[in-house]
Amino acid sequence: MPNSEESRQRSHKATLQQVTAKSWTGKPYPAYKDSGMKWLGRVPEHWEVRHLGAFGRFLKGSGGTKADETKEGVPCIRYGDLYTRHQFHITESKTCIAPHRVAAYTPISYGDVLFAGSGETLEEIGKSAVNLIKGPAVCGGDVIIFRPTLEIDAEFVGWSMDCRQAASQKAQMGRGITVMHIYSNDLKYLTVALPPLSEQRAIAHFLDNANERTQRYIHAKEKLIKLLEEQKRVIIHQAVTGQIDVRTGKPYPVCKDSGVEWLGEVPQSWRIFRLKGVVANVTDLTKELDGDNIYLALEHVESWTGKFSTMNNSVDFDSQAKRFQSGDVLFGKLRPYLAKVVCPGRDGICAGEFLVLRSHYAGLLPKYFEQLLRSKPVISAIDASTFGAKMPRADWQFIGNMRIPLPPLSEQHAIARFLTDTCQRISAACAAVKREIELFHEYRTRLIADVVTGKLDVREAAAALPEKEPPTGGDNCQDGMAFAPQVQSRCP
Repeated sequence: MPNSEESRQRSHKATLQQVTAKSWTGKPYPAYKDSGMKWLGRVPEHWEVRHLGAFGRFLKGSGGTKADETKEGVPCIRYGDLYTRHQFHITESKTCIAPHRVAAYTPISYGDVLFAGSGETLEEIGKSAVNLIKGPAVCGGDVIIFRPTLEIDAEFVGWSMDCRQAASQKAQMGRGITVMHIYSNDLKYLTVALPPLSEQRAIAHFLDNANERTQRYIHAKEKLIKLLEEQKRVIIHQAVTGQIDVRTGKPYPVCKDSGVEWLGEVPQSWRIFRLKGVVANVTDLTKELDGDNIYLALEHVESWTGKFSTMNNSVDFDSQAKRFQSGDVLFGKLRPYLAKVVCPGRDGICAGEFLVLRSHYAGLLPKYFEQLLRSKPVISAIDASTFGAKMPRADWQFIGNMRIPLPPLSEQHAIARFLTDTCQRISAACAAVKREIELFHEYRTRLIADVVTGKLDVREAAAALPEKEPPTGGDNCQDGMAFAPQVQSRCP
């Protein structure tokens, strides 16, 4: 089947191979030796294998609080930045410290490697990046600083210290239960493979170029996903407001003024109702989850899609939990701009931040009503009515008095079927693109690991690269493909 998971996997793999297969591919070094490390395996014969403690020293970062931060001043790297802002290299900092407070922080030098001293999981402990800021800079507390004492290429060190193999070593050094910690006494035994200095520079140049090209491709794909999601919202809007007849794919022949500002004209056969005239806001409160009933909180519902996950085990909730029935439409009134609208299609219990809307009009199809409530103009109108700055909420009085369009029931069925099929197709396309992005993240991770541990010789490729790649034309996917890395990693 063309839509089967196996077919999609083959398609994604073919796409990856098409993008990465260029005129030059990586090749092994001519001679290897045993590294003495099972996780590292063989390394090129002319490379060295060293512990960090053998070619550098460790310092401990210290610093004040976030109250010291200013818009201008001396750049400061905090341990949390190593998880959220920096990957492999630190070229700038969004955080600065006022000059009169700099003495309370630890100064860092160009080429220093900064390790996060704590983390939430073993997999992320010791996240690191090398400082490439040319000029005064400092770091805060819970940062471990490694300062090389031999001449070494700073950019190469950045790639090497946080590659997959290095991260695996650091995970084994982590200690703790709820919060993981790592210490310099452990990090000094972190093992890295070191090529000659000239080769370090070639590797750094190659990886910088390859990473930039891969990032362009990923960015183009991420933009494509945003465009597909926006297309889906536009189609929903056109269908539920009568801008297009989904049965013919053409505009309706005769329209009339709806009298509703956000709605404009609607087809002649459509009627306008106040929302509370066709649905009731049900507040059947409970403290118990019965039988096979499901429980839904806001975090269980995906924004703009109607997809949801359920909990039907032991659930703790307060007296504000509400019962809902099959056919009810749930509308998240907290931060309504998130468009958490769902029609579960079965009985259950939901958090009090949902409005439980139940039709009492035979001419209203719940699935059409769900799509209407999730349409962009309806969400925008409700969001504009909210109160509360930090936790904006919508009010039933406003929502209930909104006027909504209702086509004949047969058309509601046609619209619901059309939107279900269309949204499924667009969602499948988005899922395929997301899978390609995942493959490229994996490709980049594997490529970095292969190059910094000597599995691929990239000296010839690096020599052929320009010093700095010129800017390119844009964000479309074809441009992104044109700039994919010119090396074949050992990616499965």
